[in-house]
Amino acid sequence: MANCCGNDAKFDGVSDDYKRRLWIVIAINAVMFTIEMIAGQYAESQALQADALDFLGDTLTYGISLAVIGASVRIRTNAALAKGISLMLMGAWVFGSTMYRVFYTGVPEAGIMGVIGLMALMANLASVFILMAYKDGDSNVRSVWLCSRNDAIGNIAVMIAALGVWGTTTGWPDLIVASIMAGLFLSSSVQIIRQALEERREENAHTPTAA
Repeated sequence: MANCCGNDAKFDGVSDDYKRRLWIVIAINAVMFTIEMIAGQYAESQALQADALDFLGDTLTYGISLAVIGASVRIRTNAALAKGISLMLMGAWVFGSTMYRVFYTGVPEAGIMGVIGLMALMANLASVFILMAYKDGDSNVRSVWLCSRNDAIGNIAVMIAALGVWGTTTGWPDLIVASIMAGLFLSSSVQIIRQALEERREENAHTPTAA
């Protein structure tokens, strides 16, 4: 993915309008994390719980992004690196727990998965619309957009998993979707970490060394 539409000057989040939008999506994602995690446990759906973790990751990402707006390049890249590493850990956890569930014979509740997946999709589309004007920028801003994109894909995937569980009366569609979402977490973490390291190298290259 292009980092900033080919522009050298990257938006760093210093905007009152951007901050207000972040506060709104923080609230949306925090509420949906709570709802989806509870529903995922009740429905015994690994895909729902994986998507709930995505909402939690978004909430933390947006909070960190707010905290470091206007800070130095090193602080902002450190924040982006932390978010990239946390996404990687989330992806690894989802992969591990999904492999564990492969040996579990229970079938998730397809109806609950579908209803909560639809709620999550609507919440995420609202967040994407709110942040659309700021989808490009430095690694800190970019990580916010990638998390929003993950939500959209994850919500649609959960609904597909619900249809698969309903149609096959097995838990395999749920486990497959959870694995795909884990892979998405890992892919996004690599993108965020790579961009943060590139920005840090650029900053070091333009910083004069002491004689």
